[in-house]
Amino acid sequence: MKKKGGIGTYILLTLISIYCVFPFLWMLISSLKPLDEIRTKVPHFVINHPTFTNFTKVLFDAGFTKYIRNSLIVSVAACLLSLLIAVCAGYVFSRYFRLRVVKYSNFFMLVSQMIPGVLLLIPLYLTMKMFGILESYLSLILAYTTFVIPLCTFMMSSFFDTVPIALEEAAELDGYNKLQTLFKIILPISIPSLISTALYAFINAWNEFMFGYVFISSEDYRTLTPAIMLFKGANTVDWGSLMAASVIAIVPVTLIFLLLQRYFLAGLSNGSVKG
Repeated sequence: MKKKGGIGTYILLTLISIYCVFPFLWMLISSLKPLDEIRTKVPHFVINHPTFTNFTKVLFDAGFTKYIRNSLIVSVAACLLSLLIAVCAGYVFSRYFRLRVVKYSNFFMLVSQMIPGVLLLIPLYLTMKMFGILESYLSLILAYTTFVIPLCTFMMSSFFDTVPIALEEAAELDGYNKLQTLFKIILPISIPSLISTALYAFINAWNEFMFGYVFISSEDYRTLTPAIMLFKGANTVDWGSLMAASVIAIVPVTLIFLLLQRYFLAGLSNGSVKG
């Protein structure tokens, strides 16, 4: 009976995996097809004449290297800023949770996660316009940091809850203050949680479309995901270039996630059990 249940589980997982992987596989296949094969009446997986023309067109003719650079600048800056804030706020939430101001901050941060980002689009746009930082990296960095800080803070706070107080007391006996204890004692042993938090913030900023599309209209600051829309016109769609640009957009985050996957999973599980 258990064997049949195990086989059924594997079959179900296989079907789910195929369902999840199929769009990415079709995107990759389409990016390697010439124009006449993409526009056939009956779609098929076999590529009769594979070509890298779509990729060269995207990277060199459309100038996507500039958009990749812009996305990298914004994503790394938002990642580092949100990580710095999350570490400090998470430590406060973990060690001073009995204070009333900390309880209120924790509550309002939790409530902020329930508000759809699209509802804040117009207020944020007007705020950025008032401060004169539209059409700049700073507008995107601040917007992305704002939306990832709550969850990043909760992730770091959950990890800090697992760190024994005795470790900090021993550091105080050695003459360390709170800031030195945090950065010299606690952070070195929290590498998995730091990586998982940073990875979440980076991927969120890299994949974001809505704010990048609304806040930036200049070619000099346009990021990768809004730039993909350049291949979709009012009457026609360049499917080959669109698929190639999508592949280019997901390759960096896929490689980063695969390389840091074990740290990401370890960081998520570190705060699941206290002790």
